[in-house]
Amino acid sequence: MAFELSPDHIAAENRKRLKWLEEDYEHLGRQLARRGADIERLTERAMGFRVAVPSWGVGTGGTRFARFPNPGEPRNVFEKIEDCDVVFKLVRTTPGISLHIPWDKPESAAELRSFAEARRLFFDSMNSNTFEDQPGQACSYKFGSLSHTDPAVRRQAVEHNLECLELGVKLGARSHTVWIGDGGNFPGQVHLRNALERYLDSMRDIYRALPQGWRLFIEHKLYEPAFYSTVINDWGTSYYCARELGERAFSLVDLGHHAPNVNIEMIVARLIQFGKLAGFHFNDSKYGDDDLDSGSIKPFQLFLIFHELVDAELSRVPGFDPAYMLDQSHNVTDPVESLMTSAAELVRAYVQAHLVDRERLAAHQQANDALLALQSLKQAFTTDVEPILAMARHRAGGAIDPVATYRASGYRQRAAQARPAAARLGAGIV
Repeated sequence: MAFELSPDHIAAENRKRLKWLEEDYEHLGRQLARRGADIERLTERAMGFRVAVPSWGVGTGGTRFARFPNPGEPRNVFEKIEDCDVVFKLVRTTPGISLHIPWDKPESAAELRSFAEARRLFFDSMNSNTFEDQPGQACSYKFGSLSHTDPAVRRQAVEHNLECLELGVKLGARSHTVWIGDGGNFPGQVHLRNALERYLDSMRDIYRALPQGWRLFIEHKLYEPAFYSTVINDWGTSYYCARELGERAFSLVDLGHHAPNVNIEMIVARLIQFGKLAGFHFNDSKYGDDDLDSGSIKPFQLFLIFHELVDAELSRVPGFDPAYMLDQSHNVTDPVESLMTSAAELVRAYVQAHLVDRERLAAHQQANDALLALQSLKQAFTTDVEPILAMARHRAGGAIDPVATYRASGYRQRAAQARPAAARLGAGIV
């Protein structure tokens, strides 16, 4: 696409808002100083936060009923990279991109890598797809993939994952995420123990092929499309499999892949404690795996998750190195806007978690003072750190107000002109 978001446009929009930001930043700095917090150190932490963007996240999502495409949505992986570049330019925390194969399979890996690196972007992780059939595929995944009863189907699924690893090496990625839709919709359809054993046998083949320095992420999901018995259905099963596979296998946490009201922050704490936390697919949920924008429904839960993450970070837990990625379905919003606001919500929770007075909290916990322990967390959570987030973006060359700056650029309208509607190429989640 000929039109790109220019630094001059971002700077011009920032000049309209800088005076008020500086005033708000100074005021917040004085407030935090009274609590013993240094606003400059918090801003540095905000500038250092990183979360990857999913290539499929820049396309329009949908439901099993319908999908309503946005104008100018990307038609191929290169146009997806262009939209990811816009997100990065405005928020500055998203230089990593996660690819989904075969949706994003390029004709030339070298060309795609060069295209991304020219925009100061890199490929963070690879994601395999054995939950839907592809044109020309020899075997169907209708009744499973890595855990299928037919060895030929399992071998096909393994080979696809090996192909992802090979492509990922060429692109410079360093991790591989495996999620399967395997399971049963009826009692008796699947032998529950044998299915898990078949899955593990398949995953051992993938694990043995893992390139040097790579990590393998196992993603679990409570239900869908296997509504009665999902093979990798919870964090315990995921942890067991990661432990069985080896030290480079880890459990990935998607915030929507749990039973209602599950204590996700406790799951995070357990996986940190066991040395098996891979990282996150960040989104939000009201009813199930809704894939809503991060922080849009349960911001306090998001804060509590980051409280556990920051606590591990500050405690220097050995091997703690979580990978962060957004994984959302943008059904009714502009995906670029949703990704930007979601990235900001993660930084917000991260900064707020750094505001927790951990010595005070530990004293309240030791004294079994439930009320004051909660208040220690609530004080950090209710602190408006927006000036820190905006200043961090500004200093890094991003936008003080990303959505307003994006809309003022006319990028979506220009994209609509440059990208006539085409058949869907895996641009979003359905």
